[in-house]
Amino acid sequence: MSTTVDEIKENIQKNKKRLAKELEESKELLSLLKKSTYKKLTEEEKSKVKEQLLDICKGIPAFAVFMLPGGALLLPLLIKLIPDILPSAFQEDDGSINELDNELIE
Repeated sequence: MSTTVDEIKENIQKNKKRLAKELEESKELLSLLKKSTYKKLTEEEKSKVKEQLLDICKGIPAFAVFMLPGGALLLPLLIKLIPDILPSAFQEDDGSINELDNELIE
């Protein structure tokens, strides 16, 4: 039983870090969108904007499924069937999460 609790704690910490990363990327999107109102964006910046907007669009269906009755049970099944439904921060491996850990500490 304690292994299950430890696994749950570990998953919560990973998802907390992933959510923090996604929020940080969304803040960058906001600043780039503001910048685009008075200055032309570089190709790299345009690429970041496109990627972040796609991530936001991916999160909407997942949130909608989660809000349905029984959605908390349905969402993990849906993620198994359609792994691309999650934003990019939640699709990355644990190595990038450890890098994020180091960035947040600094």
